[in-house]
Amino acid sequence: MTRTLDDQQLLARARRVLDTEIAAIAAVRERLQVPFVEACRLLHECKGRVVVSGMGKSGHIGNKVAATLASTGTPAFFLHPAEAGHGDIGMITADDVLLALSNSGETPELLTILPVIKRLGIPVVAMTGRPSSTLGKAANVVLDVSVPEEACPHNLAPTASTTATLAVGDAIAVAILEARGFTQEDFARSHPGGILGRRLLLRIEDVMRTGEQLPAVGPSASLREGLIEMSRKGLGMTAIVDEKGKVLGIFTDGDLRRTLDRDPDLRSKRMSDVMTPNPKTVGREMLAAEAVHLLESSRITQLLVVDADGVLIGALNVHDLFRAGVM
Repeated sequence: MTRTLDDQQLLARARRVLDTEIAAIAAVRERLQVPFVEACRLLHECKGRVVVSGMGKSGHIGNKVAATLASTGTPAFFLHPAEAGHGDIGMITADDVLLALSNSGETPELLTILPVIKRLGIPVVAMTGRPSSTLGKAANVVLDVSVPEEACPHNLAPTASTTATLAVGDAIAVAILEARGFTQEDFARSHPGGILGRRLLLRIEDVMRTGEQLPAVGPSASLREGLIEMSRKGLGMTAIVDEKGKVLGIFTDGDLRRTLDRDPDLRSKRMSDVMTPNPKTVGREMLAAEAVHLLESSRITQLLVVDADGVLIGALNVHDLFRAGVM
């Protein structure tokens, strides 16, 4: 029989679920004692990889725990216990640690591979709602993730129990992360495709224009020649350099507008007359994210890149940084 979806009833049910799951995490938090420390030490000192395994909903949680460990400095992967019984157990080495997830502690697929794990001498950390279960008794360390009740009104569907297990998995990963001294830069290296990775790894030299794309004219060039160079290179500016390539100044679209306001007769102007001298410059090693901050704080849209002697080697504008994904 289909029931009417009442707004207030839906909200009340949602809050009940969240309250149940909050209570479940709080209960697990109070039980964090020596076993949690022992589990962290085993995973931290593991010379191989942390092999996370579980069936059904525990398997889904295990997949996420393995991914979190791997992305925060602890080599880890998820092993499906059913596939392990059909050859994939060969992926495990004697230097690994098994992190086994099972709320009942009696998952047949996990229990099937335990004898092989024990013969290899691989430590087992169990996350289970029944520490006295077969899995719990076989493990070197048992983390009790039992919960008072599931959020499901029938107390059947894995809800609060999976949330509690996931929370403890996150707690392990973060505790080990901090013990390793894992930094933002380390995180970025394992997430090169993410926003943080781009912000912490991408440097000016990765996004700057060089070679034929680089707009530059001499100080004696006419304003007309400077404007042609700006149009050809499409950066909205040109550098003014001496015979050795050292930056003397910059001329931008804004400079052109200001020049027109001061003196509409531009025919006799040379770039040395209209340029902005001593412009802001950066080195090629600067992080692209730092360049963004410099542009914003200085209220400019272009930057010249120079070497240690002040010689022009590159240029970029805000559009280059937008395309690189750091703005």
